[in-house]
Amino acid sequence: MRRANLSRCLWQALMALVLLVIFFTVFMQQGNPFTAEWRRAVLKGADISNQASKTSTKAAAGPCVKTRDCPEDHFSFYIQSGAANVVAPKICIQNKLVLGALLNNAGVGINVVILNAKTGEVVKTAHFDMYSGDVNPLIKLLKSVEKGSAVLMASYDEPSSKLNEDAKKLIAELGSSAVHLLGFRDNWVFVGGKAAAVKSKFEKVLKNDHANNKYENWPELIDLEGCIPKYME
Repeated sequence: MRRANLSRCLWQALMALVLLVIFFTVFMQQGNPFTAEWRRAVLKGADISNQASKTSTKAAAGPCVKTRDCPEDHFSFYIQSGAANVVAPKICIQNKLVLGALLNNAGVGINVVILNAKTGEVVKTAHFDMYSGDVNPLIKLLKSVEKGSAVLMASYDEPSSKLNEDAKKLIAELGSSAVHLLGFRDNWVFVGGKAAAVKSKFEKVLKNDHANNKYENWPELIDLEGCIPKYME
């Protein structure tokens, strides 16, 4: 009798243990909130890591991140104006930076790159302070531009205060239609050519408007990209 009771107790204990193991296994696989949270955390961490990797790859591509492929008889360009008086403009030719803060050749006012439109060679880079500087060096440079040259310009901070009619006329002769309307702290980017027969289609201007400015006293930066046709004599 005693042996039978002992066997029954052992059997019940064994069944209870089996049920407990089954319950615990199901709970861990399906209902454990900590396991689910951990999975979400791991997936989120992997996603953040992946995004960081993509960002690093993009940053490693260099300052000319907006690359562009053009026909063989064209030269690609990308221009970005300055942002307020903090971020300098940049100009890229054939996906290579030719003017910008990294090269230490950009400055407040009007930034200029002169390109030999026959060979794609950068002839000159310069910047001219149009607030407290002198417009005459800019005029001298514009008069020296040779036929078959492309001229790329980008504003930074303030491009217009010292820009007189002589300078505006020379820039208009390169194909600009906005230079005569350029005002205090407007943002402006432009690509033209010596003795341009028509007005350039490569030009943008964003007016300084306190009600719409992104940077309070300055408008948002603007950019421009495209393909400059090779000069054919």
